[in-house]
Amino acid sequence: MAGATGIAFVRTPTANLAEGIVTHLQRSVVDVGRAMVQHAAYCRALAEAGWQLRDVAPAPACPDAVFIEDAMVVVGHAAIITRPGAEARRPETEGAEAAARTAGLDIVRLAAPATLDGGDVLQVGDTLYVGRSGRTNAEGIRQLRAAVSPLGRRVVPVRLNAVLHLKSAVTALPDGTFLALPELFEPGVFPVVRPVAEEGGCHVVPLGGDAILIAASAPRTADALADLGFDPRVVDISEFEKLEGCVTCLSVLVPPRR
Repeated sequence: MAGATGIAFVRTPTANLAEGIVTHLQRSVVDVGRAMVQHAAYCRALAEAGWQLRDVAPAPACPDAVFIEDAMVVVGHAAIITRPGAEARRPETEGAEAAARTAGLDIVRLAAPATLDGGDVLQVGDTLYVGRSGRTNAEGIRQLRAAVSPLGRRVVPVRLNAVLHLKSAVTALPDGTFLALPELFEPGVFPVVRPVAEEGGCHVVPLGGDAILIAASAPRTADALADLGFDPRVVDISEFEKLEGCVTCLSVLVPPRR
């Protein structure tokens, strides 16, 4: 992404990463040292694509804090500070808010009884698709809608099936089409869906232009997207996938203001 000046918020994994919450997967051994190496490579991929890295202060008591996406949703020049559905994760938002404030973003906070994880929010153009999941409730969706409507955005709720977050099931390519595991969410919501066979294949982060970040666990999808003219940047995040993480979870991208 030549000449990009956007910000990428990231958060370094903590030593207790292996204690992160697992909901829909069987717990397996997480190699924290390897996760640190993988996270550094993930950050390099963002920097090489032109994004300016901003480190969010660690939250040592919160092993899932590396999944910074869940703590804030950036819409335009506003940072919506979430209220995570897992109570143990709520302290993560303090550092996220401080980082957003330092970056000059306007702050909007969700309040009880709302719960909302940023991983449930997929932004495509002026539309925010929001997963109604085990972590995001109806009040969270209502408060998000109230926050973003004045910014010219609309909110479309999506019911999920046995998956942690909306973006665990579907993300969008730069052309506005959707990569998805359709069985994980209600039908008829997304206009143009490209079903994938690999779970990691439905997780991409648009980096600018035709470049997309995709996990090494989805080689067939990466090859297929390259054949369609996209530019896959492949990163190994296997240790984070053991904790139900994906490429979207590990950063919050703030495009340059126009």
